[in-house]
Amino acid sequence: MNPEAGPLRFSLFTLFPELLLPFTQEALLGKAARQGLLAFDVIQLRDFAGNRHHKVDSPPAGGGAGMVIRVDVVERALASLPTPPDEVILLTPAGQPFTQRLAEQLSERQHLALLCGRYEGFDTRVERLATREVSIGDYVMMGGEAAAACIVEAVGRLRPGVIGDAESHRADSFSSGLLDYPEYTRPPVWQDETIPEVLLGGNHAAIERWRRDQALARTLARRPDLLPNAGLSPEDSRTLLALGATVEQLQHWHAPPPPSPKRRRRSPSSSPL
Repeated sequence: MNPEAGPLRFSLFTLFPELLLPFTQEALLGKAARQGLLAFDVIQLRDFAGNRHHKVDSPPAGGGAGMVIRVDVVERALASLPTPPDEVILLTPAGQPFTQRLAEQLSERQHLALLCGRYEGFDTRVERLATREVSIGDYVMMGGEAAAACIVEAVGRLRPGVIGDAESHRADSFSSGLLDYPEYTRPPVWQDETIPEVLLGGNHAAIERWRRDQALARTLARRPDLLPNAGLSPEDSRTLLALGATVEQLQHWHAPPPPSPKRRRRSPSSSPL
């Protein structure tokens, strides 16, 4: 990533800008925007309705409940951007799962457009305008704004300078392929639970090994599905065996991961999460 390439720009298309504007203006995201590290355009889809009533939806073809956001509205909205975005992300329950790996990939881009649905979602032909369809989980929400906020925060924090410690995100849950290790701070004793002695001894090598072992233990207990992509070392394998993992599980976790889904190219020129 070239630090001189300018801010990472998010263009957020929504029917409810008031839901997203405060999110982009406060805390670390707002600070990063003021520092020129991130940039946000929160764009009202109704501005591209093409009619005096600013109506962006119509009943579904073939009948049924609800209303569907028109493809021509989305096409005009995307065409209004001064430069084409690197990615047009359609937020939909049918999309690929949003993961830390995907967040890392997107943080390398310079301009991301996110389409936030409402009602019964978008006309299916909007998919032709997107480069990627993304879901934040197997559930349905009233709109895509909360999903867009999740993606903005997960991606934006990975840009250099956005968070205080440039190395801190590398130890986060999922960045290493594992859940994060447990953290402690003062007081040293609370309700008979004490800070582990190794964290107070000043032996940095021992602390790092303890943290890795704890991350392995948490992941084995809570999210063993992450272990095939965790890049396990021989010492990690010994730790997992001591924690109760089987040899058959270790053989599975060391197997090569399946290939990532191919990115769809955007054509010239969804439903809500």
